[in-house]
Amino acid sequence: MNTFSELPRTDHRPAPVSLWEAVGFWFKLGWISFGGPAGQIAMMHLELVERRRWISERRFLHALNYCMLLPGPEATQLAVYIGWLMHRSGGAIVAGTLFVLPSLLILIALSTIYMAFGAVPAVAGVLDGIKPAVVAIVLGAAWRLGRRTLKHPLLLGIAALSFIAIAVGGVPFPLIVLGAALIGVAGARLRPQLFRAGGPPAGAAGQQRPALIDDDTPPPPHAQFGWRRLARTAGVGVGLGLLSWGWLAWRFGAAGALAQMGWFFTKAAMLTFGGAYAVLPYVYQGAVAHFHWLSGAQMVDGLALGETTPGPLIMVVAFVGFVGAWQAALFGEGTAALFWSGAAGALVATWFTFLPSFIFILAGGPLVEASRDDVRMTAPLTAIAAAVVGVIVSLALFFGQHVFVRDGHPDWQAVAIGVVAAVALFGFRTGPIKLIAACALAGLVLSYRHV
Repeated sequence: MNTFSELPRTDHRPAPVSLWEAVGFWFKLGWISFGGPAGQIAMMHLELVERRRWISERRFLHALNYCMLLPGPEATQLAVYIGWLMHRSGGAIVAGTLFVLPSLLILIALSTIYMAFGAVPAVAGVLDGIKPAVVAIVLGAAWRLGRRTLKHPLLLGIAALSFIAIAVGGVPFPLIVLGAALIGVAGARLRPQLFRAGGPPAGAAGQQRPALIDDDTPPPPHAQFGWRRLARTAGVGVGLGLLSWGWLAWRFGAAGALAQMGWFFTKAAMLTFGGAYAVLPYVYQGAVAHFHWLSGAQMVDGLALGETTPGPLIMVVAFVGFVGAWQAALFGEGTAALFWSGAAGALVATWFTFLPSFIFILAGGPLVEASRDDVRMTAPLTAIAAAVVGVIVSLALFFGQHVFVRDGHPDWQAVAIGVVAAVALFGFRTGPIKLIAACALAGLVLSYRHV
């Protein structure tokens, strides 16, 4: 037995999943994964746990909690982890690449329009329609994860404290993670039964159907932990990064923009604890104030584009790389040359930002599988998952403040779209892709009414 795709089918377990079937799913998810990490995690949970039953609730949450501890985009890392668990390293590369590739292609296209033609009213209208839907999707993610994570008043209290800490006290996300982990360490000794990860929400006992990768499914050979395997995998990943940077330094000069981007975005990737917003000040400081790759206003425009394209929000680095390389005119001054300069910058920024995430999962995944039944490991992760629910709610509040208020006054158009989106999502269980498309169309139509 090499992978979960080769598990025998039972009367209740889903049919084995081939790599090509998984490719189709990850390709689709990459194009519809709006809503930032919260919305993306919610989509993966809905599809992989509830609808397709490729992985059980407990194993999904255990993998998610591990990804929350790592620097880098947790939703992307979760996709890489599940792809690796099901189809080895090839599955991990496919899942992670297809999760990021659509966002990269869209941002390159939008960045080209942005740099060549300036602001486009139609694009602004579409973004104005999508943003309120993003707020509803984030709230939906908090609700879904909260129902499955906050199974005890103590965990509910951790979520509430994390919300207050980050939304009111401005406590950095890494400190919230550390505090929750310490509570989990104490809880593993004092009340271990309260901190066991996974399981259905309260009142849903017995309603969970068997999954392809179920709670008691043994890990396949490639998921067995070994120090030699960990060192070999980490060495290959670090070697790829060094070779890539070395080639850029040799081809374009160590002081050239592309080599500088490679080193800078590697450092940024290692600081991305708590999602993109935790590292954006660092990216702003380096890209705008130090290297002068783009202006402050351009950085804000890039963030708006990154918020409303599929894929992780940290993909704003592709916009930064594109604009910086475009303005450096690496390959010449003509339109085609400027485009290829920008595309090279976007590719470099994306490669060095996401490479560490693949290394963390491929090297550390077996260790996570070996520890999933150890309450000393799961208790801190369960506490962190509870804290993340509060952080997601604070993220919805942050979005709402910027989406529903304009120039100090309520934006009633955005409020109306947001209310309708919330009703569609919660009341009628409208799928995210339909919701995003409908809200984008509404924003486009309303923008032309004001012209």
